[in-house]
Amino acid sequence: MQSGHDRSRSANTFSTKKSASEIGSFSIQVSGLDRLPARKRHELERVARILFDEFEDAQKGKLSDKNKNGRILKLILFGSYSRGDWVEDHKSGYRSDYDLLVVVNAETFADPHDYWDTAAERLVRELTVTKHLATPVNFIVHSIMDLNDQLARGQPFFTDIARDGIAIYEVPGFPLASPKKLTTQEMQAEARRHFDHWFPDAIELQAGAALYRDRGHLNLAAFQLHQAAERLYHCVLLVVTLYSPKSHRLTVLRSHAERTDARLIGVWPRDIRAVKRGNSRAQWWRR
Repeated sequence: MQSGHDRSRSANTFSTKKSASEIGSFSIQVSGLDRLPARKRHELERVARILFDEFEDAQKGKLSDKNKNGRILKLILFGSYSRGDWVEDHKSGYRSDYDLLVVVNAETFADPHDYWDTAAERLVRELTVTKHLATPVNFIVHSIMDLNDQLARGQPFFTDIARDGIAIYEVPGFPLASPKKLTTQEMQAEARRHFDHWFPDAIELQAGAALYRDRGHLNLAAFQLHQAAERLYHCVLLVVTLYSPKSHRLTVLRSHAERTDARLIGVWPRDIRAVKRGNSRAQWWRR
């Protein structure tokens, strides 16, 4: 994993210095990565503050003290914004997401339902309602133990992050494990196992959707299609990268999949109004 200073002498990272704006024991202070425009740097600062704020609030409602000691140890920017090949296509409406790996101090605090759903919802609201963000945000959460285990086992997705990601916030004293390199045969065997698990179920769910559609049960058909799409996204991600996030949200899975293969970008229309003109999921399905 490269820090901003590893990339460039003038690149900046989140600082742990005391400042006027503190969250817990650490402040978030960023002037940005040198390759990004000022508006992007300011957005990343806002995103980081939201993640810290919502994580802190999520812990306040817990009864057990052990569920109140969560810490964010690292925020790692990866994907197109760390590589410098991010896209904003105003014609098609496609925009690269900010991809962030949030590393926490224990597995308990990686649970999306208990600690991170509110943060995800707020980031969507900031993008679509308040318009404080102009760029979609996609974040995943893993404990430092799980992350280092994945690296030690040679998981390619995390190996790439460790190699190319930029730590925009980092607590000292929590180094990443040295990544193992999987053989081609090991990766192929793992990909085959994932394909055999996910793809047959997706095909059966598609068949079920067609059956419900033909019987006039359009809500059930739409639900079956949603389930099929979820499994197909998991299948693509696990076969190609050997990793898929623990999420049932198609928007999250879609973002990961589109980053993996740009040919998937055209699967979903970016103009939401065009979808709404279908008046319902069922009408969109019949098109």
